[in-house]
Amino acid sequence: MNSSDNYEKHFESQNVTDYPNTNTIFCVWVFKKDADIQPAFEQVCAVVANLNHSFAVRMPEDRVSCVMGIGYEAWIKLNLPTPVPKELTNFRPIVGEKYTAVSTPGDIHFHFRAANISACIDMSVAIAAVLNTVADRVEEVHGFRYWDGRSILGFVDGTENPIGKQRARFGMVGKEDLQYEGGSYLFVQKYVHNMEAWNSLSDEQQEKVFGRYKISDIEMPENIKPGNSHSALAGITDAQGNDLKIVRDNMPFRNAAKNEFGTYFISYANTFSTTNEMLKCMYIGNPPGNYDRILDFSIAQTGTLFFAPSVDLLNAYKAK
Repeated sequence: MNSSDNYEKHFESQNVTDYPNTNTIFCVWVFKKDADIQPAFEQVCAVVANLNHSFAVRMPEDRVSCVMGIGYEAWIKLNLPTPVPKELTNFRPIVGEKYTAVSTPGDIHFHFRAANISACIDMSVAIAAVLNTVADRVEEVHGFRYWDGRSILGFVDGTENPIGKQRARFGMVGKEDLQYEGGSYLFVQKYVHNMEAWNSLSDEQQEKVFGRYKISDIEMPENIKPGNSHSALAGITDAQGNDLKIVRDNMPFRNAAKNEFGTYFISYANTFSTTNEMLKCMYIGNPPGNYDRILDFSIAQTGTLFFAPSVDLLNAYKAK
């Protein structure tokens, strides 16, 4: 039996392995200094459970979900179980010769998904009503589905995502960390794209940046695909040559007031090491210096690691 077959039998995980929906809101909160955060956190756990249950009953066809992730420092402040998840730390910046994957603060992350944006907005408002007195919302990004799942850059995003039962295998912690089985390492970056520079490239030049053909989404043959293309550097393997994957729920966003076009990169994984190794290949290069060409057009403004615990763990803390 595949280990992923056991997940639902032993505990309930948060909705980390669902496919991206049509509308998304991402929120990052940071606790205020000296705030009484424990009661608010317990209330938030209850609200998250209520939102997921209520929308599942009211709007099952809209695939509504609220996923909560918790940062390392918040985990400690909230006196959550110890030892902490094995790879939960503050994200350490990855510094390449030309570009850096920055590290930014974040105590709580919310990932709201729905076919109807109204559900995302209502969930965001409900969470804010609890957290406003004890935390500051330092980031809120409204994502949307762009055509057939493409990024603003015009290429299909998440083509290499695992599908079916593989999503649980790569997206959720298994027997290697029994205390946190069913949880997931949640990593986010807000990328802003230089659209003027990107649009100055021909389709053929853009395809060489991605290592894929734009219309068909077919990966270029190895003898044609540049070694510094995104698809060449983002794929990694273990010591036995097996592919290592993450569950990406990336969404494009647009902020007209700031003239921002971007991608909110979000990964769920059974280990942060996989995501971190992908980032090293992108920013440092493989070999070093051969960085991901997409970084010439995409700047990461944020970078934060969280852990999305199982529903069972969150329910143990929710206010009664």
